[in-house]
Amino acid sequence: MTRAPDMPDPIAQDWPAIALVRPQMGENIGACARAMLNFGLTQLVLVEPRDRWPNPKAQAVAAGADAVLEAARLEWTLEAAIAPATLVVAATARPRRPEKPVWAPRECAQNLLAAVAAGERPIVLFGAEAMGLTTDEAARADAIVTYPVNPGFASLNLANAVAVLAAMIGETRQSESLPAWFVNPESPPATHDELEGFFIHLEAQLEFGRFYHPEDKSALMKQNLRSMFLRARMTQQECQTMRGVLKALTIGRGGRKKDSSE
Repeated sequence: MTRAPDMPDPIAQDWPAIALVRPQMGENIGACARAMLNFGLTQLVLVEPRDRWPNPKAQAVAAGADAVLEAARLEWTLEAAIAPATLVVAATARPRRPEKPVWAPRECAQNLLAAVAAGERPIVLFGAEAMGLTTDEAARADAIVTYPVNPGFASLNLANAVAVLAAMIGETRQSESLPAWFVNPESPPATHDELEGFFIHLEAQLEFGRFYHPEDKSALMKQNLRSMFLRARMTQQECQTMRGVLKALTIGRGGRKKDSSE
C-alpha cells in the first residue's frame, strides 16, 4: 500500500529506542513491536534473543507492525546495544540502592522526550521474561524506571511493560511542556561507547595500582565507580578530559597497562 504524501512515516527510526535484553519468546517480541508502533515508537533493539531471528512467531503477533521487526537492530552484547545511546534507562521492579534517579512511567516519558528534544539518544532496557534485568545490566543505566504495581504481584508481561511506557510517551508527546531536565551543552553528551572506553581505561589503571581490595569486592567497587560517573552525565569533551587526566597521572609509570581503547 502506498502512503499518501501527507501521512507520517510509520517506521521513521526516531529516538527513544526500546531494547529487549535476552527476550525468550517470539510472540512477546511481536507484541512489543505492536505496542511500540501503536504509540509512535519504532526503534527496536534485540539483545541476545533466545530463539532464532527473524522469528515467524513474532511476525504473526505483530499484527501489522512487521516493519518495526524488519528494521530491528540485532546485537549480541549489551555493550553494543547501548553504544550509540547518550541516556540509558533500565526498567526494573527490583529494589535498588539510591545511587541512580528512579522515575515513574510518566516522569520517565517526560524525561525521555526532553532528552530527544535536547538532541540526545535515549534507550530503555527491558529484561527477559523470566527474571528481568540482572543487577549488572541495570548498573549500566543512567536511571531506573519502575512501575507503581501491586507489591504482592509485581511481575508484568514483557509486552505489557513496554506498552505502559509507550502509552506514557504517546501521551507526553501531545502535551505542551517538557521538563527542563536536559540542557544543550556546547559539547554534545558522551555516548555510552565513549563512556565505556573511559571506564575500561580507569579500571585498568586502578587494577594496576591495586585499588580493588579486597579482591572479592572488586565487582561492586567497579559498579559504584561507574554509577558515580554516570550520575555526572559527562559530555564528550568532559569524557575526553578525564581520559587525558588518567594519561597524565600514569605517564612514565613502569609497567603501565595500555587499555584496549587507546
